[in-house]
Amino acid sequence: MDSITKLTCKVTYYGNLRTEIEHIDSGAKAQTDAPVDNHGMGRSLSPTDMTCASLASCMLTVMGIKAKSMNLNLDGSHADVTKVMADAPRRIKEIKVKIFLSEKLSEADRKVLEATALNCPVAKSLHPDIHQDVRFEYLALAQIST
Repeated sequence: MDSITKLTCKVTYYGNLRTEIEHIDSGAKAQTDAPVDNHGMGRSLSPTDMTCASLASCMLTVMGIKAKSMNLNLDGSHADVTKVMADAPRRIKEIKVKIFLSEKLSEADRKVLEATALNCPVAKSLHPDIHQDVRFEYLALAQIST
């Protein structure tokens, strides 16, 4: 597959440690704000929060692609994300992701979907010093959508 190179986003700094990200293709926008523990106001996701959330979002997305090809429905599945920071230098030390899926998935389907998640593009793009603690929980559908 050839590499695709094109402008993805425009990021504007508005002062007070706040940025706005605009996705070029869709026009969708998101803001970031430095966290309170790093001189910010914490009024939005921080860039490191977005990195951690991107890991979980990527995992759910590729699992959704795989599930569709397997005639499975993952609607209502979700992930809880915990960011662990380190100092000197300040960086993401660990990302904990707990993915909640339906208990009705077969053991074979679970293995395929878990392997798919663990090999998503974001997981493979993060520096190996960032520990990725990924766990899968299988619950009744009523518990998943809450």
